[in-house]
Amino acid sequence: MFNQKTTVLFIALVSIITTHAQQKSNDEYITFNDRNNVVHGIYLGIPLAIGEIDGKDTFFAGLKLAYVANRKLEIGLATYGFYSQQNLSGELSIDNEDLIGGYVGLHLEPIVFGKRTISLSFPQFIGGGAIGYVDGDTFENDDNDFDNEDFDTSDYIFVYEPGVSLLFNINRYVQLEATGKYRFSSKIELEQQALDRINGFSAGLGIKVGIFNMGKNRYKKQID
Repeated sequence: MFNQKTTVLFIALVSIITTHAQQKSNDEYITFNDRNNVVHGIYLGIPLAIGEIDGKDTFFAGLKLAYVANRKLEIGLATYGFYSQQNLSGELSIDNEDLIGGYVGLHLEPIVFGKRTISLSFPQFIGGGAIGYVDGDTFENDDNDFDNEDFDTSDYIFVYEPGVSLLFNINRYVQLEATGKYRFSSKIELEQQALDRINGFSAGLGIKVGIFNMGKNRYKKQID
């Protein structure tokens, strides 16, 4: 009888100790998702767009290198080049002088709903560059090579370009964007003086390739 009581007491004691140890073990660790912390990212982007300058068709191509902070803000550098079919008369051509130029500067892009598959952003560009007139026949005829004689007087410009974008998060490494922008420029002075600014709308598509989330997903952290 004594042995039976001792055995029952021993089993109950072991059970209590085991349960307490398991509870203590569970309390010493917490599982958390570090995506709630700051998530870093970096990408290289290629935007393409069509728009207008002084009512004439214009093609834009660019390159962006940016850091992404917590899927809420992009900060980086961007450069854009453009070609506008102005079809003007001047020293280079009787009726086919076109406008060409480029600018480089700071890229800022606040992001809303960055954690969702489709998010909204507000890209901002501010920078400067140069523009000038070229003989449009040079680009339309593949047999002609472009040289300095095909380029007319140029001028420097300052550009501010705000916009709005839809961002499509394909996966951790690829993102697509559809963007609409309006371009403001400083006044320019060219001999033809057909226009004094390059203000205008543009719309386009782009691709971003990089790592948009450098953090891990889940792990355990010991509680002090």
